[in-house]
Amino acid sequence: MATSKPIISPSISYETLEETLDIKRQGASLHIGLPKETAYNENRVALIPEAVGVLVNNGHEVIIETTAGEGSKYTDNDFSEAGARIAYDKEEVYKAPILIKSAPVMDDDLPFLQLNQTIISPIHLSVLKKQFIEKMIEKRVTALGFENLKDDSGTYPIVRSMSEIAGSAVMLIAGQYLGSANNGKGVLLGGISGIPPTKVIIIGAGVVGEFATRTALALGASVKVFDNNVYRLKRLQNNLGVRVWTSVIEPKILAKQLKTCEVAVGALTNESGRSPIVVSEEMVMAMRPGSVIIDVSIDRGGCFETSEVTRHEAPTFEKHGVIHYCVPNIPSGFARTASHAISNVLMPLLLDASDEGGIDEMVWHNFNLRHGIYMYKGHLTNFYISQRFDLKYTDLNLLIASRR
Repeated sequence: MATSKPIISPSISYETLEETLDIKRQGASLHIGLPKETAYNENRVALIPEAVGVLVNNGHEVIIETTAGEGSKYTDNDFSEAGARIAYDKEEVYKAPILIKSAPVMDDDLPFLQLNQTIISPIHLSVLKKQFIEKMIEKRVTALGFENLKDDSGTYPIVRSMSEIAGSAVMLIAGQYLGSANNGKGVLLGGISGIPPTKVIIIGAGVVGEFATRTALALGASVKVFDNNVYRLKRLQNNLGVRVWTSVIEPKILAKQLKTCEVAVGALTNESGRSPIVVSEEMVMAMRPGSVIIDVSIDRGGCFETSEVTRHEAPTFEKHGVIHYCVPNIPSGFARTASHAISNVLMPLLLDASDEGGIDEMVWHNFNLRHGIYMYKGHLTNFYISQRFDLKYTDLNLLIASRR
């Protein structure tokens, strides 16, 4: 049987369609609000006056609540001269489409949240509550977490800066509490001619551990570093350019070293939850009276069994004759430096967002920014938070693609 030929009607014409390209939007003017923080000994401000000046000169509007920079020793006048508008009513600040906070979203913030607002702040998983997330979902908020914000090198710039501050500060704090004035051992941290150097044990070879080691060596102390990740120990030695004493965390070796040290620093991190406890109460009991423990991991539960959370107002307590310093937010004690570091990351990010036509547009092009977003227009896009609170999870990439 012969196959019939297709009939082509002359009344139908076929034309190729033009290719539609993703055209970059015109630059957008941003309206940014900076509220005053009242939680967690929070002294930092997310944008310093110099950064505000750059944003204002680029055509953006910044409104800041009165005395918001006080904890970092920035006055209303400093911000006003930089071009910011000072608000005496909290509600007025929260009307800004982009809200930037240096502390997490808390109970006090919830009544003021606006529909479709963008919030840039830390998350602090340990204090996160289901009601915060539900209220943000209801308001169709887009939320960006400091901790997960990546840069072009694949690192987390704000976390790294805060870790550098904490690591450097640890030795200054230890030196203070070893002194006689604070009922310490009366030992000078470091070493002088003819006297054996102070012995410092650092548990964790991440950024905090590296900067603590750097500062301790600069002061002349003898430093021993423990970590179960041999790559991190190698990296620390390469970054310092010095062959410091290192070991994996083996309880007997660690206990022996803790017995004779003056300062012990806990700087272990865990990607998904609590820090592991590697120093037992028995190990602490065997330490010398008047020695100092600084547990930087306390914001994730701490890695010394004897650690308990303290505040900047009363930062230490004594247990088994050992001074414990367990303040979770160490960088906030050096608020001006910390504010400058956060501002250095956020100000260029906001300028880029403006060039892209707004944060919504920037999300489409910038994969590093996507990494920091845990809620997009009221859809929860962080799997860990959705599992923890039994809330619906939506993949951010699918959400963005569906809006195009």
